[in-house]
Amino acid sequence: MIVRGEQIRALREERGYTLQELAGRANLSLSYLSEIERDSKRPSLKTIDKLANALDVSKTQFIIGDVTDTSLSIGDKIRMLRAEKKLSSNDLSRRVDISNSYLSEIERGTVVPALNTLKRIAEDLEVPVYSIMGQVGTLGYRLKALREEHGLTQAQLANLAGVTAGLIGQIEHGKVQPSLKTLDKLAQVMGVSPCYFIMEPGAVDELLSIMNPELRELMMHPNVQAILNLVCNLNEKELQFILNFIQLFKRSGISI
Repeated sequence: MIVRGEQIRALREERGYTLQELAGRANLSLSYLSEIERDSKRPSLKTIDKLANALDVSKTQFIIGDVTDTSLSIGDKIRMLRAEKKLSSNDLSRRVDISNSYLSEIERGTVVPALNTLKRIAEDLEVPVYSIMGQVGTLGYRLKALREEHGLTQAQLANLAGVTAGLIGQIEHGKVQPSLKTLDKLAQVMGVSPCYFIMEPGAVDELLSIMNPELRELMMHPNVQAILNLVCNLNEKELQFILNFIQLFKRSGISI
């Protein structure tokens, strides 16, 4: 996210405010505002909100970038989207059934939300979850979030999966990429498919969005989900065998 200092200055001058007057209206120091206008300081989102309110404009008028900007933290993105919908933190926390203090910690970046919490927030803010996920779409984040949802420490997960706690830590911090065999062990412990860890953020949402309603309903059927989970664990030869069997079965015309 880049804040255009020259645009802030242009809006200030358009309204006939001096630097001192705008600084007073936005509750900022004169020197800090001057540095923002010269692009020598990068203001926080809180400061941007103050300036937007003081100038009576949307902050998008002097921001280059949006919530998909990778330079923004997940907390910054949530706060921006919440402000655009004119929701207080109390409003949003109540709507997604979390405490206001927890939402505040998420927005300040002091805690990382669980994936289920993030999905509820994205749904309430009416944006695809992957548009605010950023780093939380990484394999390491997914592993950590799922581990914490299961109430497991790194050591406990490592013991259950038959790997070292050090390896779990390295995966979660993005320092190593685990083998498919290791992913399979971790997935089995936490009751998910290995695909959960390696699919790109938003891939499922994007795929479902282009399907017609009938196909979407079929894909969400428990039996189809069970088959997909099994398919994720097949190697290339096993997958080819299954495909050949299905083709042979359909050609046979046998009805069940």
